[in-house]
Amino acid sequence: MGIFEIIGPAMIGPSSSHTAGACRLGWVAGRLLAEPPRRALFHLHGSFLATGRGHGTQEALLAGVLGVTPDDERIIEARDFAERSGLEYEFFPVDLGPQAHPNSVRIVLEGSTRQVETAGSSVGGGSIRIFEIDGLACEMSGVLEALVFWHQDEPGFLARLTAVLSSVQVNLAGIRTSREQRGARAITVVEVDGAIPTEISGVFSRMPSIRRSVIIPPLPAS
Repeated sequence: MGIFEIIGPAMIGPSSSHTAGACRLGWVAGRLLAEPPRRALFHLHGSFLATGRGHGTQEALLAGVLGVTPDDERIIEARDFAERSGLEYEFFPVDLGPQAHPNSVRIVLEGSTRQVETAGSSVGGGSIRIFEIDGLACEMSGVLEALVFWHQDEPGFLARLTAVLSSVQVNLAGIRTSREQRGARAITVVEVDGAIPTEISGVFSRMPSIRRSVIIPPLPAS
C-alpha cells in the first residue's frame, strides 16, 4: 500500500475501513443496479457485523447504495436519507467463510426492473475488492474504470468484445469471465486505462449474447 492508501481517502469518519470502504462498497452496488434502489438487504460478515455499529458502517453502506460518496456529510444522516428516498432496508448477520476478509458484506439491491447481488470487502485505507456479482466470482478494485457484462457464455464472445474496445482505442488493463457452466450465464468484468466512451454502450446492446452492461467509474473520493 502507498501512504495515501494507508491514510485513507477524503472522507467523513471515523474509519477508512468501516466507513469510507463500506460507503464505496454500497456505491459500487448501486452503480451495478443502475436504477434507484427500492429495497436493500445487507448481510454483514466479521468485524462489519461485530464493530460496524460504532464505526457507522450501516449508515455508510446505506449512503453508498443511494449514491452518496465517502466525503459527503449525508453519510451521517443516511437513515433519514433512505426514508426520504423510499428505500426499504434490513441488516443481517452472515458467515461468508474463513476465506472472506473480516470487513465483508453481501448486498442485495432491488429496483423497479431488476435485482443485483454483490459481495465485497473493505481491505484497508478505504480500498475495496468486489469478489462476487450475482453469485459468480469476479475481481474488481474500483481503482480503474470498468465495464461489467451479464451475458451468455459462447465461443468468440471475448474476441468480439475486445475487438469493439480496440476499435475505439480503449486500452485493456484486465479482463475476467466467470460462468455457471459451459454455455450458461456468465459475468465479464473489463478494467481499462482511462475513460470508456459512453456511446459504446449502444454497440454492446446490439450484441445478442449480452443481456446487460454497465460502466462503473473509478471509486469516488479517491
